[in-house]
Amino acid sequence: AAGTPPGQWVVGRGYDDTLVREKRHPTRHDLDRASSEHPIWITHTSGHLGVANTRALQLAAINAATKDPARGVIRREEGSNHPNGVFEECGSLVSRLVPNRTPAERLEAVRQANGRYLAKGVTTSVMPGAARQSVADLKEAMERGFLDLRITALLSGGGTGVPSQIETTESWTGPKNERLRVVGVKLWQDGSLQGLTGHLTQPYHVQPAGKTDYRGYSSRPLDALVKLVRTYHDGGYQVAVHGNGDAAIDEILFAFAEAQRANPRPDARHRIEHCQAPREDQLERMRALGVSPSFFVGHVFYWGDRHRDIFLGPERAARISPLNSALQHGLRFSLHNDSPVTPVNPLLLVWAAVTRQTRDGRTLGAAQRVPVLAALRAVTSDAAWQNFEQERKGSIEVGKLADFVVLAEDPFTVPPERLREIVITETIIGGQSVYRR
Repeated sequence: AAGTPPGQWVVGRGYDDTLVREKRHPTRHDLDRASSEHPIWITHTSGHLGVANTRALQLAAINAATKDPARGVIRREEGSNHPNGVFEECGSLVSRLVPNRTPAERLEAVRQANGRYLAKGVTTSVMPGAARQSVADLKEAMERGFLDLRITALLSGGGTGVPSQIETTESWTGPKNERLRVVGVKLWQDGSLQGLTGHLTQPYHVQPAGKTDYRGYSSRPLDALVKLVRTYHDGGYQVAVHGNGDAAIDEILFAFAEAQRANPRPDARHRIEHCQAPREDQLERMRALGVSPSFFVGHVFYWGDRHRDIFLGPERAARISPLNSALQHGLRFSLHNDSPVTPVNPLLLVWAAVTRQTRDGRTLGAAQRVPVLAALRAVTSDAAWQNFEQERKGSIEVGKLADFVVLAEDPFTVPPERLREIVITETIIGGQSVYRR
């Protein structure tokens, strides 16, 4: 705030209430201490909550008379109806006022991200929930030579309209453009377990202040989800739905089943994104429906201790990202970082899948460890399969795209605890060296 002209926005992201000494979210009053002249908006590490200062609330015309939106909660001050500045799942009520980045800034962001991803050995990045403007920016960055990565995108769904056939096939996909493909749609059905907005069938382990039997909530009614999934399924799209809690996963699987019942599509390969807390019966249901999960296994490291102690309790926490159970049920799955929620680092995901080690150095759910080969497949060949790209990506074979990385050490021979320390020596895309250490 001290370096920003009065009246201009100050924004930030990445705070974690469970790592703050007081174990709470900042409020508008906390942010007012930084400035009452600047509107301020900060985003929780999960991306599902945010906090505004008083000036930002005034600009957004949000006050004691403002009702909660259909999706989300405006938290209130104790003893009154006045907003305390914290927004659950509805931060756009404020963040929509933050000025957009300029085209030049957005292209520079792509250029910087491209270099960071290449240095971590990423050759294809999947973007579930891409905005149309983001796809347009990526296309321009590619044409200007700022983008070496290949991008497979699923457009953000649930708003007005259905992605047009031109957007998903003619403009971006096919042999003429191997760099940028739009293949489907992403929806959301709950929030974040670490933000306490993921939807569970059983209550959270430590209840939020003033609540009893709190289980989180879904993003939309079940019938609305079924209608949306049916619309995109009938259009021939791959559908990915964000689901963390098992109650949300129940709803997602029901919607997928209803879509297939009404209009059977063999091998639709619909996805559940994050899939943090699925039960055994849900994994079997995924297998029966041909649904493929993408697990956010980095949670084991980044939030595992707090899943055990705060969010889920020891028993359920030991089963977050249940990779071994998924293998036993015959599921093929991918692993993801969900950047910028956590930094891009595929080898850290492999390490987490193999060791199940938390930030505090404890093992969380040893029974869900998987072999190194299975973890590597989840960031290479099985990830390519999940995206319908197994014929051209995911393994080093004649006739496929020459996308691969050179590692300084063999992941099959280093001790498992050192997997995340393996150095990326070189990244090659399309037979061209695009990063060298």
